[in-house]
Amino acid sequence: MKTLKKDLLKVNIYGSRAEMGRGAAKDIAACILSVLETKPRINIIFAAAPSQNEMLACLAADKSIPWKRINAYHMDEYIGLPADAPQGFGNFLRRAIFDRVPFGSVNYIDPAAPDAEAEAERYGALINENPPDIIVMGIGENGHIAFNDPPVADFNDKKTAKVVSLDEICRNQQVHDGCFARIEDVPKQAVTLTVPVFSRAPRLFCVVPAPTKAEAVYKTLNGPAGECCPATVMRSHPCATLYLDPDSASLLEL
Repeated sequence: MKTLKKDLLKVNIYGSRAEMGRGAAKDIAACILSVLETKPRINIIFAAAPSQNEMLACLAADKSIPWKRINAYHMDEYIGLPADAPQGFGNFLRRAIFDRVPFGSVNYIDPAAPDAEAEAERYGALINENPPDIIVMGIGENGHIAFNDPPVADFNDKKTAKVVSLDEICRNQQVHDGCFARIEDVPKQAVTLTVPVFSRAPRLFCVVPAPTKAEAVYKTLNGPAGECCPATVMRSHPCATLYLDPDSASLLEL
């Protein structure tokens, strides 16, 4: 494993995607156990994407974690999909981890809510009442975190969750990831947690494999900090770690 640091952000680069997943899961599990030494229950927000597969599989297999003391949340969800759509992020996380371990609670954004603005308000209030102790996240091809694409990201957002329109790069990523057959099938709006939720969380673990993420990783570490690449907010976070594989790190000078 190679390591580097950009501003406050720690970066771990592994020899393979599988090693990256195992390494991230090991660190997340250790953090969970450490925080649970000081609190009876904790709150974790999870990203839903194929980039998280290896890490989530390793984390779900960890028998040392007292899952019943953990409340689980997810960070974004499409608007307008049927509740049982396999592309739904809540459904992805059900398959990957939510139904595989006995969480104390699992809290979903409803993709079929009749009023998306009201659903964003409801979920934002839930997060405000239960602030995350840990966020497990990724980075999009356009540098987004959750569905905070560059056109809608706001590092000083007053809302905890909001309705956003997805930009074309973001929607195309869902096709690249194999979640949808064509861009016309990808919803145009979503509910997302906002950037300050990430800034305020005590601990961030960001897992980013694959060659399609190499440019976003480069911009996150070397570009100007700001909403033009929302993931750059991690560079000012006091306790964030970025996990890469050889493909996602391919544009970095190591």
